[in-house]
Order: sequence, then structure tokens, then C-alpha cells
Amino acid sequence: MRRTSIIQVSSVLVMMATVACGPPQSRNGSGDDDAVDAGPGTDADQQFPPDDSTTAGCQKLDLLFVIDNSGSMGEEQANLVANFPTFINVLDASGLDYRVAVTTTARDYHYTMSSPIGGGIPQSTGAGEDGTMLKPAACNMTKRWIDKGDPDPAQTFSCVANVGTGGNSDEMPLGGMRDAFEDRMADQTNAGFRRTDALLGVVFLTDEEDCSYEQSVTLSFAQGLCDAQMEPATNYVAFLDQYTGHRTRWAAAAIAGMGPGSCSSSFGNAAEATRLKAFVAAAGAQARMSSICDGDLSASLQQTLALFQSACGGVIF
Repeated sequence: MRRTSIIQVSSVLVMMATVACGPPQSRNGSGDDDAVDAGPGTDADQQFPPDDSTTAGCQKLDLLFVIDNSGSMGEEQANLVANFPTFINVLDASGLDYRVAVTTTARDYHYTMSSPIGGGIPQSTGAGEDGTMLKPAACNMTKRWIDKGDPDPAQTFSCVANVGTGGNSDEMPLGGMRDAFEDRMADQTNAGFRRTDALLGVVFLTDEEDCSYEQSVTLSFAQGLCDAQMEPATNYVAFLDQYTGHRTRWAAAAIAGMGPGSCSSSFGNAAEATRLKAFVAAAGAQARMSSICDGDLSASLQQTLALFQSACGGVIF
């Protein structure tokens, strides 16, 4: 990861609350007939409340950070951790009843590599968090997330966000997000984090391409996971639609390489994150992408903060 200032992260948070708290959208979730469906087997009209439902507004926010913990993140880890206390201060000032959790882009994904002499060779990306919300012993956490009322949430956030650089080199931020809300909820690892009356926010931080898969695949000899055909990024938009019940109930931000091509700053290079770009495009108004190579975004923060303060009130729960 490269050049992530607190201004940038804070402006992303404000954007998420702003887009998620705007006026309710159409039943298809995006305001037009071309929106991504909520997913197979989902009856959208049964998922949402009737038109006379009351609005809860943006009173609560459940926020998950999916942080790249691969070797290329070394130059920015200390800077990222140092900025999190200020980020928490901005979150406190918003007035939201928030909770924050952290997971990584590392997954233990199994696939098959074709052999040049025939047959297939089982492969694995290696051990990963697989969407587990982190609870390091050194951080003295009583649960897998930080609540607004916890003692010194800023210090705890700085501790848990120090994810290191020993993770898998095949980064899977989209898959890590889905694991957190699907598999790790099903096996009770992350149980209790999600509040049905809260907005769901996700922030992806990575300096590489997303390599996520959900189903096992077979690759040709010497072909890398990120070089092969990926699972469509739109599947992850559909997953969030179905998981939350409505497109307006979640928002996501990607801080990554925007392209075209790689970008660079004084902290190094970042590859173009084409799949995260596709995810953001498919999500429409509910997602935004910022360049990880950008500089000071203070003007953008001021503008989005004004929107955040005036627009939090239109979500139908």
C-alpha cells in the first residue's frame, strides 16, 4: 500500500455515510433498471419494508476495514497505524454509534494447477484470516470489534490495524469481505458484529489487484491467480445487496490504484486495481474509489463533511 493519509481515509468515511444516507432509491437498488440484482433466489420486493416504513437515518455504522497485509505494504504500515487515532477522532465527531472491525486480504484458497505432463497439482495460497475479524491478544480486546463507548478506541484501533506484511501475495480484498459476512458469520466467528439497523460500511486498502475467487478453479501451468479469469466483481455487489437487504443499506470505498496502469508516489508504486474499479462501477452511488497515490484531500474532506452532516437521514430500514 502507498500514501494513505488520514485526510484520505477520513474523506472516504464521510463519503460512505453520505451516499448511504441519501434518499431511498428504487427497488432495484440503484435507481435504474440496469442495476445488479440482489442475487439468485432473492425476492427483492419481499426483502424491503413497505413504502410507509419509518426511517432510522444514519444513527449507526458497522464498519469493516479490509487491509492488505502482503509484503508490498511495508513502507506504509507505520504511517497507516499512526493515522488511525485521528481517524477515530473524526468518526467520534460524526455523532454516529459506530463499531469498527479489521480483517485482511489474505485467504487460504485452494485451487488446481495443470501439470505439463498431465493431471493436476493441488495448490493453496497459504494460511490467511479468511475474513476473521482480528482480535490480537496484545490489543486487550474483549470482542472482535471496537465500539464507540469502549475505553480508548483510538489506541485499540491502532493496535488491531497493525496487520503486518506477512500475508499472502495473492490479495483477495473482495473475497475477504465476503468471508467476513458469510462464512465467518455462519461459523459464529464474527457473530454479533452486524446490527440490522446500522449502515454497513467497507473500506478496502490495497496497492495490488484483487485476485478473489469463490469456487475452486484449475489454472494452466505457470498461470497466476491474478492472471486468470476472475469471478465477476459484480457478484460481490449482489452479495452485499442480498446480505443487507437493500442497495442503500451499505456503502464501500476502495483506496487503491485507479489506473490506467500503475501509479507512484514517494512511498512507491501501486498496481491498477481493475477488479475493484469494476466493483465500484457496478455499485453506482454506493461506492467510491480513491487513488492510493493521491496527496492531500483536505478540500474534498470539507465538501463531503458538509454533505455528511446534512444528508444523514433518508435510509429506510
